[in-house]
Parts: sequence; C-alpha cells; structure tokens
Amino acid sequence: MSIALAFALLGTWACGGGPAPEPENDRHADGSEHVEGDDGHDDHEEELLVRLDTASLERLGLEILVAGPGELEVFTELPGEVQVNGDLMAHVGPRVGGVAREVLVSLGDTVRTGQLLAVLESRDLADAKADFLAANVRLGLADATFKREERLWKEKVSSEQDYLDALNKRAEARIVYRSAEQKLHALGFSKLEVEKLPKQHDVVFTDYRITAPFSGTVIAKHITLGETVTAETSVFTVADLSSVWIDLAVYQKDIGMVRAGQAARVSTNHGDDAELIIDFVQPLVGEQTRTALARIIAPNPDGTWHPGCFVTARVNMGETESSGLVVPSTAVIRMEDGDEVVFVEVDEGFEPRSVTVGRRTRDHLEVVSGLVAGDRYVGSGGFSLKAELGKSDFGDGHGH
Repeated sequence: MSIALAFALLGTWACGGGPAPEPENDRHADGSEHVEGDDGHDDHEEELLVRLDTASLERLGLEILVAGPGELEVFTELPGEVQVNGDLMAHVGPRVGGVAREVLVSLGDTVRTGQLLAVLESRDLADAKADFLAANVRLGLADATFKREERLWKEKVSSEQDYLDALNKRAEARIVYRSAEQKLHALGFSKLEVEKLPKQHDVVFTDYRITAPFSGTVIAKHITLGETVTAETSVFTVADLSSVWIDLAVYQKDIGMVRAGQAARVSTNHGDDAELIIDFVQPLVGEQTRTALARIIAPNPDGTWHPGCFVTARVNMGETESSGLVVPSTAVIRMEDGDEVVFVEVDEGFEPRSVTVGRRTRDHLEVVSGLVAGDRYVGSGGFSLKAELGKSDFGDGHGH
C-alpha cells in the first residue's frame, strides 16, 4: 500500500468513522426523486381560504354584493363651535342704579317670562316716582281749576283772561305729567304699573324689580346680595337654549363650494352626531382668520348641543363618478399585518384578497386594484370571516 493511499483512508475514518455519505438527492421507494427540505407540500404557500357550511353562512348573515363602478360623495370637513343663539339671548340689567336687596335666582336656573330675578333699592327710582306723583297731583289741581274757571267764564262771572290762564296752567301741568310718566316707562314700568303707582305704599317706591324678558336659562350672573349696581350694568344673562348656533370656519379653498342649504353632518368629540342644514354663509372673509363664517341654526330641545363645544362638520359638496370600483366602507377589513382586504366569494369559500384603496368617504371608498367588476364580495360581515380565519390559523396553519 502506498503512503498516499494510507493517509487518504485514515482521513476518511477520522471525519465520520464510516463509509462516504450518499448523494443529497436520492429516490423514494416508489422510484420518485427526493430533494432535501421537501416536506410533502407545494413550493408555494397555500392561499388562505374560509370555508363555511350552510348553517354557518346563515348564522353570520353575510351581505354578498357584486363589484361595480359607482359614485363617491365629495365632501370637506370644517371646524366649528356651538354658540348660544344670539337672537334668543338677553343681557338683563337695571335702568337705574341701586343696592341689591334681594337676589332670587342662581346660575343655571330655568326662568319663565316676567319672573322676578332680583330687587334693587334705588334712590334714583324713588326720585323718579316722586316727580311723577307730584306731577300727577299738579295736573289734578290744574284740571280742577280749569273746569271751575271755564264754568264761571260761561256764566259770565269771571273774565276770559282768567279762563285762558287756567287753560294754560293745565296744559303746562299736563306736559310735566307726561314727561314724568315717560321717564318711568323708560325705566321699564308698564302703563298698568304707572296707573297703580299713586295707590302704592311709600315703602315700595324705592324698589326696582329686575325680571326675566323671556323663558330660558340663567347662563351668567354678576350680582350678589348687598352689591351696589350701576345703571345699564348687565347683572344676568338669560338664554333660550332650545335653539343654538353652530358656527363653522370655511377656508378660502372651500368658500365657492359651501352654500346655504347644503347638508352638513355635524359631530362632537363626545359622540353627538346629526344631519343639519347650513342656514347662512358670510360673504366676507375675516382679516385675522382668513376664513368665512357658515352658520347652522340647530334645534336643541333636549340640550344635546352644549354652547362652547367644538364640532366638526362634514359638508357634502356633491357626487362625482369614480374611476374605479366603489364598495361600502364595511367591505374593507384591515388585517393584523396592516393589509386591507376584501373577502371575495370563490368556489371553495371566501378568499381574503388584498386591495388598494383610493378615495374615501364616510360610507364608501374606491378600490383601485385587487377587485374586478363582477366579483362577488362580502359587503358587510367581513369581520366575522376574519375571526373564522383566525380560528383556522390556530388549527392546521391554513385558512380553511
């Protein structure tokens, strides 16, 4: 044996202690060729599929639709805020100064028309009432004197000059009386209250009564017991909240497309949502905000809209024809890996097919790729199929 052959045999036994290995590719007992790594499956991963029997289909209540073109609503979203209806709000204050002797309502109270809100003790009011009462007495005396002089003049007992003097004094007294009466009317007294004034007790001459101008809610209060209040000071704000303003900011790019009469879906961050109509669009753009005002007058009988809350309004700008296929938003399901799929009906069941989504609206979206016209797909109920697909994954590792 040569030295070279001896070293070759020694190296072979040292690396494995046996004969040389067989080639990696061999044949099965049936003569077919076996390749290392072959686990009995096809080279490509089997497609996911959800198979359901008739009972399961009825239980899930899937809505099957046929893919086809459609129209998408064009809309814009506008920020806004709920405001008190300025036409149904009043700043209530006295027309004379005084000291608050009674304060009868609190912030948030509901009041009715004419309800007493507060009572002031007012020296100015006492002076105005005293002037009226004095004018009333002088007018009564002047009228009595005139009637007496008129009778005497007709009987030719007194001169015509005495009669004319009495007539002139009565006219002057009547002017003073009317001036004092109008002053009381300017302070808020009705004709009936003025007529009753001569019969009232002297104690109430200083009382100025602040009443509610209409039924509503006290949303602001700036008066406390014993506080000195000046004339024309707003001490209460009363608002009828059965109707509110929703003011929207219209950006310059949308000004030409947002108009009165358009529908707007208004929603808040606490879940309120309603379909309303735009009542007014301001023709001017604000210098600071560079936006125009669009206003919705919203009914609020149940107090759903709270003044001060921010809202978002989705304004429908009209419909446009889509260049792709239009499906309901409920048809597109987002999978765990982030892909968006639509479950398409095939012979064996339902196949989750990846799609590319284009434009979106509130209820519909455009499918750019992944579907073809005529495909039967699940319009609603896709989340149930996603759950069934997850159960299959935990089972045999395939979606069926």
